[in-house]
Amino acid sequence: MRGVLNAYGRAVLSQMHGRMLLLSVVPFLLSLGVWAVVLYFTLQPLLDWLTGHFFDFELYQYSSRWLEDIGLAMLKTVVVPLFAMLLLLPLMILTALIFIGVAAVPAIVRHVGDRHFPHLEKRQGGSLVKGIGKAISLFLVFIVIWFCLLPLYAVPPLAILSSALLWGWLTSRVMSYDALSEHASEEEIGILQREKKWPLLAIGVASGMAGSLPAIVWIGGAAIAVVMFPFLLAAAVWLYVLIFIFTGLWFQYYCLEALSQLRARSEPTMEHQGI
Repeated sequence: MRGVLNAYGRAVLSQMHGRMLLLSVVPFLLSLGVWAVVLYFTLQPLLDWLTGHFFDFELYQYSSRWLEDIGLAMLKTVVVPLFAMLLLLPLMILTALIFIGVAAVPAIVRHVGDRHFPHLEKRQGGSLVKGIGKAISLFLVFIVIWFCLLPLYAVPPLAILSSALLWGWLTSRVMSYDALSEHASEEEIGILQREKKWPLLAIGVASGMAGSLPAIVWIGGAAIAVVMFPFLLAAAVWLYVLIFIFTGLWFQYYCLEALSQLRARSEPTMEHQGI
């Protein structure tokens, strides 16, 4: 795991770079703008729809009893806004992930590649379109599992653990592809994702623990969710953007170092074969 820890230290230093801090502004404003418009037109209809279903299926009675049993009776009055936030959270993740991929990843690739790996040949094995398509397809799996795990939010330790593992899987697949798409060939991307599966998952899980913070921000403010919803939204979006940028840096350093080692290992073989 030395390579994982080394990449982490380099990512921390790069995150403090002024260019990286400024890089968070564009995805943050884009995400915030999109969600401000979406929620302006859909938040109240969503709350009304959920309230109607809670009454129709007597969910208030069941949820109130359940919250009392787990010692969270104070949340009974805001159970509908809280449920609405948990439903919207995966969509916020997808929005932030796409905007980071479009607005931030190319700059991260240039920042890390040009400064620390200028010797690596760029073989263009991936593309932005393929990357977005891959992210969306993986996210469809993510969102199904996410909804299945929603009951675990009744037990915060289990919720954090399950969320971290799910995030770890998603980010290890999506961000390792983005990190390698410009420098590695399509074959090299496949090799590294297989060979470095567990280190990549470890980076993803560690990032996933941090990725649980926005959800905790929302739940922690549930008692005043209706009044503070726009501020909680902005705080969650900002946290996601910062976490994604740091995660992108971490994956970039690790993946390019792994690619450099892969090529150094394969070059003697190619020379021996007379290629």
